[in-house]
Amino acid sequence: MANYHRGVVNRAYSGFLSLVDRLPLPSLKTQKIIAFIVILTQGGIAVTGAVVRVTASGLGCPTWPQCFPGSFVPVGHGEVAVVHQIVEFGNRLLTFVVVIVAAAIVLAVTRARRRREVLVYAWMIPLGTVLQAIMGGITVLTGLLWWTVAIHLVASMLMVWIATVMYAKIAEPDDATTLIVMPKPLRWLAALSGVALAGVLVAGTLVTGAGPHAGDKNLDRIVPRLQIEIVTLVHLHAQMLVAYLALSVGLAFGVYAVGASSAVKKRLQVLLVLIVAQGLIGLVQYFTDVPAILVIFHVAGAGLCTAATAAVWAAGKTRQYEPAAVPA
Repeated sequence: MANYHRGVVNRAYSGFLSLVDRLPLPSLKTQKIIAFIVILTQGGIAVTGAVVRVTASGLGCPTWPQCFPGSFVPVGHGEVAVVHQIVEFGNRLLTFVVVIVAAAIVLAVTRARRRREVLVYAWMIPLGTVLQAIMGGITVLTGLLWWTVAIHLVASMLMVWIATVMYAKIAEPDDATTLIVMPKPLRWLAALSGVALAGVLVAGTLVTGAGPHAGDKNLDRIVPRLQIEIVTLVHLHAQMLVAYLALSVGLAFGVYAVGASSAVKKRLQVLLVLIVAQGLIGLVQYFTDVPAILVIFHVAGAGLCTAATAAVWAAGKTRQYEPAAVPA
């Protein structure tokens, strides 16, 4: 039975390859452009989600996948403001762009017959996008429960990480030799900084869950919030950010000590600037009662920090052609 199912899968994939081979052969530059757009769309959908939340448009379309019962597009509805419908519907439209780009990167790397590692990362993009769409539906159908929103954001940041690593893998030649740019201890330190980033993101979603922007301001219902003192959660979030920054600074010292490539150093410099900027935005948010516009910038900064950390991690081990031997 297992052999039968394996044969069915192999025949289906062979048929998929025969269809893909009818497409034009994409250059490496084209593949990189599509991969970069994947990063932008995966991070962008998180930013538009933040716009939906701070404008209280989370239930502008109260059903899913339809906007209203019997209609996939906004309709005149006295109980829901038109602007809220437009904001939420616009966010849903962006999902289609995300899906199209995710499909495009799979087709591009498959047509180019890239190595298996690249194909695995590429296929993770559309699969993750489908799961994200399902999570979004659950968030709407459960009335914007804070923990569903939290999971949705963390999953978006995970997709940004995967997309960034995928971009790095696509940029590497398939037939080159693997080169260890950062020693193993520094690779572990880079991984640890990624774990710290995950802690920062999770703590940030807890702050959001207890904060003032619930995503819906309908007077007839109150969106349940996380019942923990927000100051306590803010302190936890700040401490995780300090740990994240400290690990990144330590990694920078280590990279400079071993004389790593300029590419790794530049990525670390960008990462440190982004972390400091995120910290400053967080401070301003805290002392100004979390203005809506800063929430949007903070979510965008989270995506940038995630992409920068993933870029540093991916740069630790790369593929490069060995220099040609010089005759004696």
